[in-house]
Amino acid sequence: MCGLSGIIHLDQKPVSYQSIKAMTDALAHRGPDGEGVYIDKYVGLGHRRLAILDTSERGAQPMQSKSGDWIVVFNGCIYNYLHIKSKLQSKGYYFHSSCDTEVICEGLDAFGPKIMEDFDGMFAIAAWHKSEQTLYLSRDRYGVKPLYYVQIGKTILFASEIKSFLTYPEFKVKLNQEALNEYFTFQNLFSFQTLFEGVTMLPPANTVKITSSSSFVKHNSWWDYDFTHTDSSLDFEESINYTKDLFHNAVSKQMLSDVPVGSYLSGGMDSGSIAVSASKHVGRLMTFTCGFDMSGATGVEVNYDERRDAELTANFIKSEHFEQVMNAGDIRYSLSKLVWQLEDLRVGMSYPNYYIARLASKFVKVCLQGTGGDELFGGYPWRYYKIFKSSSQKDFFSDYYNFWQRLVPDQDKSSLFQDSVFKNISLDQPRTTFERVFLFNNKLNYDTPEDHINNSLYFEIKTFLPALLLVGDKLSMAHGLEERFPFLDNDLVQFAQKVPIHYKLGQLELMKKIDENELMKKKYVYSHYDDGKNILRKAMKDIIPAKIVNRVKQGFSAPDESWYRGENADYVKELLLGKNIACHEFIRPEFIKKTIHEHCDLRINHRLLIWSLLNFEWWCRIFLNGEINQFNSK
Repeated sequence: MCGLSGIIHLDQKPVSYQSIKAMTDALAHRGPDGEGVYIDKYVGLGHRRLAILDTSERGAQPMQSKSGDWIVVFNGCIYNYLHIKSKLQSKGYYFHSSCDTEVICEGLDAFGPKIMEDFDGMFAIAAWHKSEQTLYLSRDRYGVKPLYYVQIGKTILFASEIKSFLTYPEFKVKLNQEALNEYFTFQNLFSFQTLFEGVTMLPPANTVKITSSSSFVKHNSWWDYDFTHTDSSLDFEESINYTKDLFHNAVSKQMLSDVPVGSYLSGGMDSGSIAVSASKHVGRLMTFTCGFDMSGATGVEVNYDERRDAELTANFIKSEHFEQVMNAGDIRYSLSKLVWQLEDLRVGMSYPNYYIARLASKFVKVCLQGTGGDELFGGYPWRYYKIFKSSSQKDFFSDYYNFWQRLVPDQDKSSLFQDSVFKNISLDQPRTTFERVFLFNNKLNYDTPEDHINNSLYFEIKTFLPALLLVGDKLSMAHGLEERFPFLDNDLVQFAQKVPIHYKLGQLELMKKIDENELMKKKYVYSHYDDGKNILRKAMKDIIPAKIVNRVKQGFSAPDESWYRGENADYVKELLLGKNIACHEFIRPEFIKKTIHEHCDLRINHRLLIWSLLNFEWWCRIFLNGEINQFNSK
């Protein structure tokens, strides 16, 4: 819930009310229910409120501790706040509201910034400690809620979204070309830089301390994933029962709300399980599905419309079910709005997320999401099996890096970028950034297939999952909707990390026996075994329809491969070819033309690359060329 912004002048220059007010107003879509500003000489905090817990004025922010020493602005939800509240009451603290923000304030007063490590939830927090004249910024373990900062001379700005910085006159937008190189390698950023030069995202599980004597922001990580200590003593049936109990407890915790809670419902197991479990806590759950017009789809895309399977689960739990059917024209309508909201470009086709969030926001303020189950329980076996027989750390890095170059391989970068960009980037930087993800954790081993798969889980949950969460946050909050993720529950995550790999992947032992040279046999196994999340499937088999439990894994995606060749071909060419194309300053037009022709001629499926080029073109138009018109319409 909510959006926060702030300013700290390290030279102790007074903060202008107009400056912090403008930064906060830029986040109005994140918090339509209220606003507030706090200024203490050279520090300013701003907040826009989406009222979820204690919707009265008692829950308004910025909020001050009873001692007057802590002032907090907060975005998110602390699911274990009642437990922490009870501990504080036993120490003599009293409360005026029933919201989690007040618990954060008093928790900071009682325990200091270390209290952040005890929170089970999603959060971005800015807390000003008056007596110490110190600002603390903190993010949750998993990176659900975003928090950006930029230093301009002796001023540090921070906010939930980068567009807040655009209101500050001294902030000038400049393209970060190294980030562009990284994005067009991975369709993601594995570092914490952004496409905006100088703008950094605070990493997950970090609390930073800023005073007027600070010369830079020093990251301080206090938690990390650990898949290296699997518990071999766990019995398989016992593990199934633990998984089931912890999952239901997680859903129960995240139903915490004083406003209606709904659930997204695809045709898959993760969202289906959440919807079934959530339906036990409300009189009638509202569920939301996005489908697609498949009249122009071909190949595997004809199965992308998940409405029939979603309806099966909706009928099973008798939910109040809503659907939206998208067609090829929806990308033209939404893309500029979507890029304006995303700002920080990440991963694949996300405009369906924009529409499904808009639909849900018409009926609820909170919606449960299934993200996280794949990364914790091994939902992408075709990725792991490609590298699980790597013979060493060096081979593992090479094999896996080659796989994760989703857009343009390093050897083709000279054809992609204009000379003015190519001379300023390092071709080694994406590989270095990639390896740094693993080297951050010195516990990782590289000796066995199980090690390689656990390392893959670690990598994906540190890179791919945060990108999904970022897209989810930006596109839901664009409509004043809070998304929650039951799989990202502290207790469930802690247990999932201990589950042995052979419990998660049902065909692991078979794959070990296949000779690397038996290419056809490997391809057969890849295409016939969808054995990921084995233990989760077993845990869910008694609560959702068998067809959903046994359904082959499928991502949430529109049939864009077909649409880019058919109904949207003209839009793609209109936006990326011809005269006065903004991205041509950085990307060679002949590369774009070749990409589109190869796709339209059915030679190569470039749907991911075309999507990224379309996004980057709008990014250039909006943020570099100033085409910031009316992006607030939904």
